[in-house]
Amino acid sequence: MGHTLIEVGRDGVAIITIVNPPVNSLSFDVLRSLKESFDQALRRNDVKAIVVTGAKGKFSGGFDISAFGGLQEAKERPKPGYISVEIISDTIEAARKPSVAAIDGLALGGGLEVAMACSARLSTPTALLGLPELQLGIIPGFGGTQRLPRLVGLTKALEMMLTSRPVKGKDAFNLGLVDGLVSPDDLVNTARQWALDILGHRRPWIASLHKTDKLEPLGEAREILKFARAQARKRAPNLHHPLVCIDVIEAGVLAGPRAGLWKEAEAFEVLVKSDTCKSLVHIFFAQRGTSKVPGVTDRGLVPRHVKKVAILGGGLMGSGIATALILSNYPVILKEVNQKFLDAGINRIKANLQSRVKKGKLTQQNFEKAISLLKGTLEYKSFKDVDMVIEAVIENVSLKQQIFADLEKYCPPHCILASNTSTIDLDLIGERTKSQDRIVGAHFFSPAHVMPLLEIVRTKQTSPQVIVDVLDISKKIKKTPVVVGNCTGFAVNRMFFPYAQAGLLLVERGADVYQIDKVITKFGMPMGPFRLADLVGFGVAIATGMQFIQNFPERTYKSMLIPLLQEDKRAGETTRKGFYLYDDKRKAIPDPELKNYIEKARSITGVSVDPQLVKLQERDIIEMIFFPVVNEACRVLDEGIAVKAADLDISAVMGMGFPPYRGGIIFWADSLGSKYIYSRLESWSQLYGEFFKPCAYLASRAAKGIPLSASVEQAKARL
Repeated sequence: MGHTLIEVGRDGVAIITIVNPPVNSLSFDVLRSLKESFDQALRRNDVKAIVVTGAKGKFSGGFDISAFGGLQEAKERPKPGYISVEIISDTIEAARKPSVAAIDGLALGGGLEVAMACSARLSTPTALLGLPELQLGIIPGFGGTQRLPRLVGLTKALEMMLTSRPVKGKDAFNLGLVDGLVSPDDLVNTARQWALDILGHRRPWIASLHKTDKLEPLGEAREILKFARAQARKRAPNLHHPLVCIDVIEAGVLAGPRAGLWKEAEAFEVLVKSDTCKSLVHIFFAQRGTSKVPGVTDRGLVPRHVKKVAILGGGLMGSGIATALILSNYPVILKEVNQKFLDAGINRIKANLQSRVKKGKLTQQNFEKAISLLKGTLEYKSFKDVDMVIEAVIENVSLKQQIFADLEKYCPPHCILASNTSTIDLDLIGERTKSQDRIVGAHFFSPAHVMPLLEIVRTKQTSPQVIVDVLDISKKIKKTPVVVGNCTGFAVNRMFFPYAQAGLLLVERGADVYQIDKVITKFGMPMGPFRLADLVGFGVAIATGMQFIQNFPERTYKSMLIPLLQEDKRAGETTRKGFYLYDDKRKAIPDPELKNYIEKARSITGVSVDPQLVKLQERDIIEMIFFPVVNEACRVLDEGIAVKAADLDISAVMGMGFPPYRGGIIFWADSLGSKYIYSRLESWSQLYGEFFKPCAYLASRAAKGIPLSASVEQAKARL
């Protein structure tokens, strides 16, 4: 149980320490204990001043997110208004004895809000301070919306809250968020003296809530808030809580901080029960649960030390993977088939790194260090001491089979043999080898050094040790891993292969390409299915599509539209023509000529225009595009390809850009209900064929009223 400790020194300073591993989060127990410790310190005659700190080098990571369920279900818990006013404002900030927050490690969310209520704040230079609550669909609820603008000014406060971006201690000092910078070793002792100096009037004692010197004049403040609203609407048109945050800040500026506190508490109460909050909290926990794999991570296996990695193929994917690895201090050998391709691959890696330098994300010194870790080769000789190889060549089965047969000859017997294939069955790739136990899929998403997801694919023969090793690498290169089973398309591409096909089916029957993309983008996807097909390129789309036609012929929609476009040298964005036309800046422009190709595709397949699909409503477009994706996701779960539904939610969000504020594909589907999805798919399958036919898993869940996300054990328990 989380708690606080109080210890009074001979100097009369009470040290109150927050204790709630691993990040000293503010659970209800901790908050209650914090109030009791403050009350005790204020009662005791031997206490002159107070220092608040956190155990083991961490001030506080904020409010305990696991307690959100209690808030959402309106259980008997302290209300945010009580915490904000009674504990933070009336106990800590209004205390008649000065208090100093001694911040090390992190002070995020509620942790920073506690610190801002203290009379002063001292920080280590590298500590992280911020209010990231908007990432969870809520706003700061312990007075942060009122105190932060009064400490750093309205513009910076809005930036910190709306972007959820923390600042380091040294920047916090320059902003005025903290009053001094101290080394970790001297932090608490310096804070003790600081508190006594405040008591002795040698340092100022002004409550953060009543500071006004950093607030802009009213007219300027209104303009800043107006601009912030416009930006919030532009960047996140589907989200309400950023606008609520701005409204609450404005209330404090116009009506005073106390009124702002109550407005904040009221807004927090509403937002914490919203669908957006529930979705984002689900994603928060789902992301942290992907590295727990039953039968693998619970066996006590220790990751082996991977000292050197080889990559085959320096194309877009291979160079991106190499970039991610050298940025995390892994020595990399890049192999290509000739010097021209090798030079091109190394130049791509340099360009990736230089882009980070230009954006200020990488220093020139670290650029040089990263490049020094990269070596190029045209032969397998240098593979004799590598610990892992990642194959990233084109999607050609026979080529990959030959490569893996070669790798078995040239690599040491402990070496992990990984493929970055996005669709091809790993058993097929490794069938010419005797090393199936160390073959694994390491499917990165393009661009590999940017996209956060790593799909780790295991076959029935892949050893648990290899999975543990790759999980460890994913952590070190800052990727979120999802461990999935082996099949065509694995989890992400398998789940989303109906995404583009549903669009093609609708278009050939009368729906408008550009309306579909517009509606799907408005729903929250980074781009619609047709703009995505242009970006990926039709060569990849056809090669991937062939894999699905061969393996799932009964539910693959066979459209001639993309082959017709490619036949006419329209291959997507790279040729400046696809479903869209592209200008010099790669801006997508609708093409009036596209209708001719659509009519030709109809004539070949014998499909006629359906008047109902010509006038589709937005909701119908969303459902007809995504319900087949949900249906395929159900098959992935039923076949045991994914460990749990939450892994598919993370895969959809991080691999395909599904909006996180909708909670992922299965979470979103459960919000609509399995019965409703089943009935819609069933009716469409009667009209448009097997493509929409609901799978057995979905039909069973719908018949019994069981959520799609419930595990088999949960489903049995419910029955």
